[in-house]
Amino acid sequence: MTGEYEQHSHHPVDVVIAWVDGNDPVLAHKRERYLDKKDNTSLSSGAHATRFASINEIRYCVLSIMKFAPFVRNIFIVTDGQDPGLEEDILTYFPGRAGSVRIVDHKEIFRDFEEYLPTFNSISIGNMIWRIKGLSENFVYFNDDTFLIRPVKKEDWFINNKPVLRGKWVPFPLPRILWTRLRIAFKRHVQGKNGWQPRASFHMGQWNSAYLAAYRLRYFTNSHTPHTVEKQTVAGFFSTRQELLRKNISYRFRNYKQFTFIALSNHLQLRAGNRQLAPPSLAYLQPFRRAHDYTEKKIRYCEKNTGIKYLCVQSLDLCEKEKQDQVLNWLKKNLELPDKHDVT
Repeated sequence: MTGEYEQHSHHPVDVVIAWVDGNDPVLAHKRERYLDKKDNTSLSSGAHATRFASINEIRYCVLSIMKFAPFVRNIFIVTDGQDPGLEEDILTYFPGRAGSVRIVDHKEIFRDFEEYLPTFNSISIGNMIWRIKGLSENFVYFNDDTFLIRPVKKEDWFINNKPVLRGKWVPFPLPRILWTRLRIAFKRHVQGKNGWQPRASFHMGQWNSAYLAAYRLRYFTNSHTPHTVEKQTVAGFFSTRQELLRKNISYRFRNYKQFTFIALSNHLQLRAGNRQLAPPSLAYLQPFRRAHDYTEKKIRYCEKNTGIKYLCVQSLDLCEKEKQDQVLNWLKKNLELPDKHDVT
């Protein structure tokens, strides 16, 4: 344990990371069994292979947390019968933290809800992460494509044991709702595609969450940052809404009708009076099919702007190896990790 962690041990903070290795043939075969090959509906709802692809970004995600957030107590990696194999890296670079990383299988968080497994739906999985055994009251949820690139303090995430919410208020998404309804009507009743459904929307999932928290005219939209959660708030909400939870996790692939866990948590906090709001402090990098100097410019932007603490890199698996190496090598450089043969 580091000294900084010990200073915060009376109010510990854990991290949860959702991870999947889509290259695993066992998982790929399992996913194929549940795809609807007739109308391609599942593919439109989040079953594309890229949603499950991995080029070991989680290595840099975990190491960045250990490097830049040493106060974190435990890191829980939520997955479906897989293991990212990080033991050697952790023993090499952070030998004192080897026992603080635990693999959590979906069976653990879906206990008493096993009929909804297997699931290939990050929204459904996110709804259940608060049920990890031994999880701290205050925790932070990462996707495996999100990284810390500068030191963070506990107060960047929690103040007086209440989450700091990163995002902004935006108006009720009426145009998006109307357009979605028109598309559904046209596809189903004009084109005769009875099973058609729109893709799950990042913003509509947040709006669905806001609506559950009794917001009607606006909603608080979050970005691709690490997300702070107070466990008792969401546990209390779901304790009297079991059927709502069951409905939301019943979709094996992402569905436009779902609400998202983080947005629900944020809106419950806001409804309870939490006014600890902050900007995203985020750089978003999507290097696929971009100009040749796009990634280099983004890296320079991160290096120049000291207020940026978080980096999200999406669709890196779709890029050519040269572009992948450019991003991953910069992450390694930013972590100041020595070559393994130099570590004693």
